[in-house]
Amino acid sequence: MNASTIAAEIREGISTGRYRHGTRLPAVRKLAEERSVSQQTVAAAYAQLAALGMVRTEPGSGTVVTAGPTTEAHLGTFGPPDLSMPIWKPTSGGEASEATTLVRQLPAPPHMAAWGIADTDVVERTRVRSVDDVPVQHKLTIVPYELASRQPEGHEGVPPLLAPVGATRMSPPAGVRFADWLGWNVLRTDTTISAEPMDQAAAAALGMTEGTPAFRILSIARDPQEATVFVTVSTTPLHHLLTLSMAG
Repeated sequence: MNASTIAAEIREGISTGRYRHGTRLPAVRKLAEERSVSQQTVAAAYAQLAALGMVRTEPGSGTVVTAGPTTEAHLGTFGPPDLSMPIWKPTSGGEASEATTLVRQLPAPPHMAAWGIADTDVVERTRVRSVDDVPVQHKLTIVPYELASRQPEGHEGVPPLLAPVGATRMSPPAGVRFADWLGWNVLRTDTTISAEPMDQAAAAALGMTEGTPAFRILSIARDPQEATVFVTVSTTPLHHLLTLSMAG
C-alpha cells in the first residue's frame, strides 16, 4: 500500500462524511501500524491531503480534517461547440504540440464499469500535450472497440482510432466533430473536474512525482440510449487554468 492509496481512502471518507470537518485523523505512528506501512508513507499521504486543502497538520496537535463532504456545482447547459476555437492553447505564448504516446486494445478493466463500459474490449489512446516541448497535459481516451474500429465514409486504410503511435494523425474535415466523422451518435457529454493525486502514468508523462496534486477532468460521452460512447481522462498540474465557454 502506497501513500496515494492511503490518501485516496481518506479522501473518500471525507467526501462521504465518515471523517467529518474537524475530526482528528489517527496519529502517523498508529495508522502506519494499522496499515503495516512505514510512518514515512503515512506522512506522505497526509501531506498529499494537506496540499489539496483537505486536512491541516498542527505540530503537537495532529492532523485535522478541514474539508466537508463532496458537493456538486452545476455549471449550466452548453450550446453546440464552436469548432473554430482551439480545444487548448498556451495562455502566455509558446508553441503548442501534442503526440500520441500509447495505443492498445485490452479487455475493459473492472474500474471502467463505473463509466458504463464493461464486458467488452476497449481501445486506449494516450496523448501528451506540450508547450515549447515541456509536457503540460496527459490525456487518456477510452473507446469500446466496436466504435473505435469504425471507418469514416470514404476513408481507406487503418481506422483513425486504431492508428499506431508515430502514424500521421487523421482529422475530420473542417467544421466536423470527430464523433460525427466516425458516425458516433453522441447525445451529451458529462464532465467532472476534481483535484486528485496524479497516477503513475500521468506523473511519468509530465515528469512529476506520483501523487502530486493535479486537475483531473473526466468526460463521459453518451448516446440517446445512455450507452457510453467514449471516455476521456485529462490530467494537468494545478497551476494551469481550466476555462469553460457557455452559449446563451
